[in-house]
Amino acid sequence: MGFRARFLFVFPEMQLVELIEQAVAGLGYELVDFEASPRARLLRVLIDKEAGISVDDCALVSNHLTRLFTVESIDYDRLEVSSPGLDRPLKKPADFVRFAGQEAQFKLRVPVGNQRNFKGTILGVADDRVRFSVEGVETDFPLDNVEKARLVPKF
Repeated sequence: MGFRARFLFVFPEMQLVELIEQAVAGLGYELVDFEASPRARLLRVLIDKEAGISVDDCALVSNHLTRLFTVESIDYDRLEVSSPGLDRPLKKPADFVRFAGQEAQFKLRVPVGNQRNFKGTILGVADDRVRFSVEGVETDFPLDNVEKARLVPKF
């Protein structure tokens, strides 16, 4: 019996993210988020594009990544490709610019005034700080202090 290496040990996660981002961008999509679960050997890829994501888009990206992972000898058990959903995660400065004017929930790494969770309207990004309005009061946080941010779905 041969040794079966885990994908994270063979291919460092940062290089894997870059590989996926390049492949997804080459197909005309944006990589929104990537999760790797070493225990379950699951790769989860969230993609987006201006017109939105369909099942066909997910299938196209999934098939492309499956072939790419075979060529690159990336060992995994399951690949999931999907849209980010209505509560899209906001990861990059460009996300906060793109979704300016929309409501989002923020969780900070370091509390501000004993508070880590905020909900408000995104105003944009300036000088590596995300600006937003909570109940009419404008404030901002350093981008590197934002642990998680997601759009608030409107129904």
